[in-house]
Amino acid sequence: MEVEQKPNDLSTQKFPLPVDSEHKATVFRVHSFAPPHMRAFHISWISFFSCFVSTFAAPPLLPIIRDNLNLTSTDIGNAGIAAVSGAIFARVAMGTACDLFGPRLASSSLILLTAPAVFCSSISNSPVSFLLVRFFTGFSLATFVSTQFWMSSMFTARVVGTANGLAGGWGNLGGGATQLIMPLVFSVIRDIGATKFTAWRIAFFIPALFQTLSAYAVFFLGQDMPDGNYSKLHKSGERHKDNFPQVLYHAVTNYRGWILALTYGYCFGVELTVDNIIAQYFYDRFNVNLRTAGMIAASFGLANIFSRPGGGILSDAVAKRFGMRGRLWTLWMVQTIGGLLCVLLGKVGSLGASVAVMLVFSIFCQAACGLTFGVVPFVSRRSLGIISGMTGGGGNVGAVLTQVILFRGSRFSTETGITLMGIMILCCSLPILLIYFPQWGGMFHGPSSKGTTEEEYYMSEWSSTERDKGFHQASMKFADNSRSERGKRVESAPAPVDQGTPSPDV
Repeated sequence: MEVEQKPNDLSTQKFPLPVDSEHKATVFRVHSFAPPHMRAFHISWISFFSCFVSTFAAPPLLPIIRDNLNLTSTDIGNAGIAAVSGAIFARVAMGTACDLFGPRLASSSLILLTAPAVFCSSISNSPVSFLLVRFFTGFSLATFVSTQFWMSSMFTARVVGTANGLAGGWGNLGGGATQLIMPLVFSVIRDIGATKFTAWRIAFFIPALFQTLSAYAVFFLGQDMPDGNYSKLHKSGERHKDNFPQVLYHAVTNYRGWILALTYGYCFGVELTVDNIIAQYFYDRFNVNLRTAGMIAASFGLANIFSRPGGGILSDAVAKRFGMRGRLWTLWMVQTIGGLLCVLLGKVGSLGASVAVMLVFSIFCQAACGLTFGVVPFVSRRSLGIISGMTGGGGNVGAVLTQVILFRGSRFSTETGITLMGIMILCCSLPILLIYFPQWGGMFHGPSSKGTTEEEYYMSEWSSTERDKGFHQASMKFADNSRSERGKRVESAPAPVDQGTPSPDV
C-alpha cells in the first residue's frame, strides 16, 4: 500500500521518494543519493565491495606469494577454504545483530574489526600466518547479510528484489575488481623500485585502508530504518526490543530458510569458489601470464555489475505477473542452467572456449544469487535478519564444502573439480521445488484451499500476548504490502475481517 504524500502529511513529507505504510521506498532510483533510502543503498554496496576486495586480494597475487612463503597446493587450498569458512557463523551472527541492534552498527563494527587482519597480511611469513589472516579477513563477508537486511528494511516488496540484487551484485563486484586492482598495484610498487616479494606486501595496504574508511562511512552516514536508527526507535517506543529466543525459533523452524541456504550454497558458494581458483587455473592450465590470468578471472566477478542485479530485477518483473510462484520458477531455471554451464566449463580444453563458457556461466551463477534474495525477504518478517544470515551462511558453507571436496590437494584436477561442481549445482537446486507459501503457492501448487492470507502467515510468528501488546503491527503492514506476491494470475484469499488466531497450516 503506497502512502500518498500530501502537503499536510508530516509522516511522509520528509522522504524524497514515495513510500508505503512502513515508509519503505516504493521506487528505486539508482542515480539518487537521497537519504535515507538511496543513501543506505550506496553506502551498503560500497562497504560490501571493500570487504570483497580485501577478502580476495590474495588470489591474483598467489603465484608471487606462493614462491615467497613456499606454499604448497594444500596450503593454498586450505587458505582459500579459511577465507570463506570464517563467515559461515559470522553471517548467522550478523543476521542476529541486525535483528537486535540494526544493520548500521552491526555492519560498521564488523568491517572495522576485520580491517587489522588485512593490514597484517603484509607481514605474513609462513603458511600458517597466511591462512590465519585470510581466515579473519573472510569474516568481513558477513556484511552481505547486513546489506540485504538493510535493503529489505528500506524498499517495499515490489522493488526489494531489485534493491537486494544491485546492492549484493555491486558488492560482489569487488571479487572481480580485486583481480585487476591487486596486480596493478603490485606492478606499480615493483616498478617504483621494490622487489616483488616486498611489493605484494605493500599492496595489501590499499584494500585495508579502503575497508577502514568504508566502516566509518557506514557508521556516520547510514541510518537503520526509514524512520531512524534502532536506538532512537527503541527509546521512543516506535520499535520494541524483540525477544531473541522467539526470533531464533521462528527462523530455525521455517523450512523455507533452510532450503534457500542450501541452494544459495551452490550459486554464491560456487562464485566464492571460482573467485579463489580461477586465476591460478588459467595461469597453470593455459600458461598465460599473471596479468592475463588476473584479467580473465576479473571478468567472472565483474559480471556482477549487471548479472546479480539482473537476477533481482528479473525476480521483481516475473512477480508482477506470476507472483511468488514466478520468483521460484525463475530461480530454479536460472540456477539449473548455471549448473549445466559449469559442467561444460570443466570439459572445454581451449583458452578461448573456456573464457567464453566462463563468462556465460558467471551470468547465470550470479543471477541465481539475485533471484534467491528476491525470495528471502518474504520467508519471515519477524526473523528477517536470521533468515538472511542463514541463507548467506549457506553460501559460505557451500564454498567450503566444494573446496574441501574438489579443490583441496591433488585428488582431482581443477578441470574435473569444476565439472563435478556443476553436477552439485544441479542436484542442490532441486529442493527449490519443495518451497511452498500457503498464501501464494509453490512451483506446482497454487495457494492453500483453506484460504490462508498474508496476515495469517506473518501473524503466526507472534503469540496472542505479543499481539495484545501491538508488537505485530509492523508484520501486519508488511503483510498488506506483500499482496503483490499474488501476481496477476494467482487468485489468493481476501484480507481477513479480523486479526484472530492464525491458521494452523501456516
